[in-house]
Formats: sequence, structure tokens, C-alpha cells
Amino acid sequence: MSLIVLGKILDTFGKLFIAYAALKVHHRVLRDHKIDKKVFTVMQREQIIGIIGFIFIIVGSMLEIATHL
Repeated sequence: MSLIVLGKILDTFGKLFIAYAALKVHHRVLRDHKIDKKVFTVMQREQIIGIIGFIFIIVGSMLEIATHL
């Protein structure tokens, strides 16, 4: 697998992880109409998924740049 393909895959997964994390938390708050300990726990987990997404985007972009050097 070439670096550009791997970069695109990581970039896509990173964006999907961030979108999933944001949508999941918003859905939970809308459904419960409150923020309690359970919602905070979900928000912390989704924050980790979002951070992983950011890392994937950065690594994916670096791999894409490396293929063009």
C-alpha cells in the first residue's frame, strides 16, 4: 500500500471519528435534556475518539506530504 493511499485512509478515518464523537454527544444531550455523570462519562470517551481522529488526520496529512517530496 502506498503512503498516499494510507494517508488518505487515515485522513478519512480521522474525520469520521471526529464527526462520530460530536454527533454522539449531541444526540445524548438532546435525548436526556440534561448533563449528568453518565453524559460526562460519554463525553470523555467521545473526546478520546475525537483526539484519535485528530491524530489520524495529522498522520494522514504527513504521509500525503511525504509522498510529494
